[in-house]
Amino acid sequence: MHIAIIRSSAPRPLAHYNECFTVGPWVFAAGQIASDYQTGVAPEARKQAGFPYDGSAMKLQTQYVLGNLTKTFEAAGSALDQVVKAQVFLTDLTHCQAFDEVWRDYFPVPPPRTTLGTTGLLVPGTLVEIDLIGYIAGPDMHRRVVTAAAPQPLARSPKACTIGNLIFAAGQGASDGKTGLPTAAKTDLAVPSDGSDIKTQTRCLLEQLKETFAAAGGSLDEVLKAQVFLTDLNDVNGFDEVWHDYFTVPPARTIVGTSGLLVAGGRVAIDLIGHVPGTPSQREAITSSNPQPLAHYSEAIRAGDFIFAAGQLASDFTTGIAPEARVDPAFPYYSSPIKQQTRYILNNLQNTFAAAGSSLDHVVKAQVFLTDLNDFYAFDEVWKEFFAHPPPRITVGISGLLVEGCRVAIDLIGVTPAEFLRARP
Repeated sequence: MHIAIIRSSAPRPLAHYNECFTVGPWVFAAGQIASDYQTGVAPEARKQAGFPYDGSAMKLQTQYVLGNLTKTFEAAGSALDQVVKAQVFLTDLTHCQAFDEVWRDYFPVPPPRTTLGTTGLLVPGTLVEIDLIGYIAGPDMHRRVVTAAAPQPLARSPKACTIGNLIFAAGQGASDGKTGLPTAAKTDLAVPSDGSDIKTQTRCLLEQLKETFAAAGGSLDEVLKAQVFLTDLNDVNGFDEVWHDYFTVPPARTIVGTSGLLVAGGRVAIDLIGHVPGTPSQREAITSSNPQPLAHYSEAIRAGDFIFAAGQLASDFTTGIAPEARVDPAFPYYSSPIKQQTRYILNNLQNTFAAAGSSLDHVVKAQVFLTDLNDFYAFDEVWKEFFAHPPPRITVGISGLLVEGCRVAIDLIGVTPAEFLRARP
């Protein structure tokens, strides 16, 4: 599929990424924050100093961001009513209600959405970052909103939608949508050793997602990409034990720590992309020469034109941080941990995409998770070495990664070049 770079009249970012790509009928936008990239928080997104009680900072910033995303999608030949997946990162989850009031004004028919806490955004004072995927209307692009018996979220979001041959599910936490954690997600206090909070919540959540995918005409066997957000990374072993039960050939997966979820007591949220079985997009697990993960997920999944890579860390999964990603203690001032780690990860992602018949030149969407946003400038210097035409990107702060000492996780979506598709049998 042809990749086109899209630029609108929205403020240009300072960092090394593009505002938006279109790839065939698909629209991949960079995450946007309420900054003009000149003065910090844009003047239009700030409360007036003389009127501190007039209006809401959260509402002003959300309006500003969605106004700019409207421009981005219009420049791509699309519109916000053709968004099929949204991720929202909030620095303070108590702002969710004010955010949602503005969201309603822009999305009469809302897309599936995941709302998460973040430890920080790249411009001080910004409160929200919004990351969107959409499509360009055409004869083969028919969106269907999926309803299922699973509890409906309180926020303005359907459980899932289908478009083309893909299924986009809203990020789900273990909630009944009314009282908080459902009974099925709680450990029985009378039998406290019979399970754990993370296992019961994960099982409850995956049962809900199984219903959602069934209503969409698919199943968990057709999941291509998973993102998992944990409030406590010590939960990962219990989570993965349950994950094994639901995925014979597991999807590509990213796990990061989040500063919070929308339901009190919630420990995990899961965000999935899948496809409809029986369509031309055959699901194929990709394995390269990279170190193979210890947990139950695939390095990448190729389906039709798309490649969904697992989020990668600077680990060899044997010694912790890979030796090549460490600063040489004999020469501590000749490099930096974040540069070493970023270069190691991107070299491995090159291997992943090569094994899938593609390259980093065909990446169409990037998500970067940093444990310390002070690392961003050095990270971006390395990023420039690998991307002549950098993909749309979102960068947010997270509470932690699964390997001690790792500072960054990189999550990519790409496409296969036309030459590869013609050569396939």
